[in-house]
Amino acid sequence: MAARRRKRARRRRGRFSFLYKLLSLFLILAAIVTGCIVFFRANHIVVSGESRYSEEEIIAATGVELGENLFQLDKFRMVQQMQTQLPYLDDISITRRLPDTLVITVTESQPVAALEYNGEWWLLDSSCKLLERGDASLAQGRAVLLGLTPLSPSVGTRLAVDQEGEEAPKLEALLALLAALDARDMTGEITDFIDLTSESEIRLGYGGTLTVEIPLYSSDFALQARRLQGTLEQLAQQGSTASGTLTLPAEGTRAWLTAQRWMPDNLPDLSGAETGAAESGETAAPESGGTEGAVASPAPSVTPTQPEQAQG
Repeated sequence: MAARRRKRARRRRGRFSFLYKLLSLFLILAAIVTGCIVFFRANHIVVSGESRYSEEEIIAATGVELGENLFQLDKFRMVQQMQTQLPYLDDISITRRLPDTLVITVTESQPVAALEYNGEWWLLDSSCKLLERGDASLAQGRAVLLGLTPLSPSVGTRLAVDQEGEEAPKLEALLALLAALDARDMTGEITDFIDLTSESEIRLGYGGTLTVEIPLYSSDFALQARRLQGTLEQLAQQGSTASGTLTLPAEGTRAWLTAQRWMPDNLPDLSGAETGAAESGETAAPESGGTEGAVASPAPSVTPTQPEQAQG
């Protein structure tokens, strides 16, 4: 009997010990949470990175007031709000530097093309975010996007088109291509136009002298960007100028360069200079392993090139 009583007493002590530990853990967590709420406040806000916006404009766009608790800030909402109010902001990173500092790091979007709609012009970046609205002066020196009709465009939002129409897959393909080119820092060389009027190809101006044709429904735009970069590097190594029309295949490894440059018929004349349907190129791409400096004849010619694979 005495042994049973001692055993029951040990069980009771064990249960009380567990409850005591659980209560202690709860009190510790409550103290930590209370400390975070009471002590960790945004007494300083630091902005880093290059942007056209001032530090005051960026801080104001966050909606954060000095003294707010660092752990109660909704960073996702802050980023969305900043990108809507300040459309030229691209990547935004918000971090806490304890005990009392909020750090905002920003990078700026770079315009890639301009789009005309209902007499107004819109600038967009490589993610097709609409950066700015204005007159034709916005398009000066920019590639003109052809073949897409915006759906309720608004500065700070992504370009949208009718999802039930034929333009939806074209926009999806454009986004994939621009992302692949941007990953290789190649979007800055897009010039003159991005043409999506074809049902089978994306055509874009590159470097001011070249038109690049890429299959619209390519299964791997990253591969196409690598092919383009490899071809351009091969031409540069052989002292050739990239001009004319470069066609990247859907399959295989060879690219085809013609001396005549394809240009869209409906390209707006923003500079006052006449824009023809085609411009003659000067240099044909060399065949892999061929001689240097192969020059095309005035008549259109076709020269295959098997580009070396760019690194990455």
